[in-house]
Amino acid sequence: MAATPKSTTILSSCRIAPPTTTTEQSLPLTFFDMLWLHFHPIQRLLFYKFPCSKTYFLQNIVPKFKSSLSQTLKHFLPLTGNLIYPINSNNIPKIHYVPGDSVSVTIAESSNESSDHFNYLTGKSPRNADEFYNFVPDLPKAKLESDKGIKVIPLFSVQLTLFPDSGICAGFTNHHALGDASSIVGFLKAWSSIAKLGGDEHEETLSANYSFPFYDRSSPPLNLSTKNVRATYILQKYEVQQLKNLVIAKSTTPAMFHLSSFTITSAYVWTCLTKCAAGAGEEVDDMEPEYFCFAVDARARLDPPVPGTYFGNCVALVTTESTHGEMKGENGFIIAVELIGEVISEKVNKKEELLRDSDKWMMKYGPMMIGKRCFGVSGSPKFDMYDTDFGWGKPKKFECVSIDGDGGAMSLCKSSEFEGGLEIGLSLPKKKMEAFADVFYDGLKI
Repeated sequence: MAATPKSTTILSSCRIAPPTTTTEQSLPLTFFDMLWLHFHPIQRLLFYKFPCSKTYFLQNIVPKFKSSLSQTLKHFLPLTGNLIYPINSNNIPKIHYVPGDSVSVTIAESSNESSDHFNYLTGKSPRNADEFYNFVPDLPKAKLESDKGIKVIPLFSVQLTLFPDSGICAGFTNHHALGDASSIVGFLKAWSSIAKLGGDEHEETLSANYSFPFYDRSSPPLNLSTKNVRATYILQKYEVQQLKNLVIAKSTTPAMFHLSSFTITSAYVWTCLTKCAAGAGEEVDDMEPEYFCFAVDARARLDPPVPGTYFGNCVALVTTESTHGEMKGENGFIIAVELIGEVISEKVNKKEELLRDSDKWMMKYGPMMIGKRCFGVSGSPKFDMYDTDFGWGKPKKFECVSIDGDGGAMSLCKSSEFEGGLEIGLSLPKKKMEAFADVFYDGLKI
């Protein structure tokens, strides 16, 4: 496939380190981290409607952005460090920070000066998914240190892009072994608070309002030409409730399973994607398995539990399955709700069941995600990405770019427009997105 056309101009590149420190930090990867060792990087974008000139951007926005990042990194040293991966040995990989380590920061400007382009990118209708890669940073290349028998892999990078007189886009890329969504979103919230409040002089205020991370322990860039389009769908609170009412009316055992907004939304999108296969020109046998998988925060479910501020990966994988024929049928949505609701009731809400057979997860889930019809979720209704204010106001749009590489996944977060609503992000081939939209909206009308 052809490379993504560049529509940005790089203004500068630099490295940002935490304030001078002599503290070396080493964190061995846990079992939860190892699950994501060879997963693709996670890429997130936050678009802000903040019209400003290039001069103002370079003289005011960029310096504060960099200084607040440095101040935040002193609390989040693993982001500054590297993944140390042993070669030809049985040693456990580790995240290692030494004084002098730093984060790659790119400052860029959109080559398209039209405000219409910014509005296009921050819209909800289908947009060319490839264009978004202009605003996400690549992780620096890994280095092979043969004499030490290790590979040194950078973990985090940042890009800040100006849309002249229209807005700003902040892009973040992290290696998944660095931490799960809860950890990375927590870092972004802390960083934006430091940027907005002013940093060190407000340290007491920050400490009172934010719990800094708990660290104790008891892949190439995903910059592809996808040929996909990216679109956003909203389920408002009343629509979720109507779908719940439908389940209560049609299911024979509605009291037997977990009936939440997450259950309803996931089941509805999963069902719509299955039903749109024919309209997208896909030929799928009725007996073909349809998998749904999602990650569950296991911090409070460990024995003993770890703090909610634990930084790293601490999620358990959960899955359920049906067949294509069942899912596309008249009762597909009800079946999907029952399946997801049941696995939440019987496994997620019972910690002794959630982590059962965890030593077999790689064997169980690995084959499922390769060449199978598997749909997953990136994010959670509990994450409010629109509360990440660096001092430029709340974001106009959030995009999880890395769902392009998941084969079948949606991003999920709180809606920025509707109280109690949920925002769903999808990246699909254009024909499939059109078929999905028809099924999605027709289902809500019914």
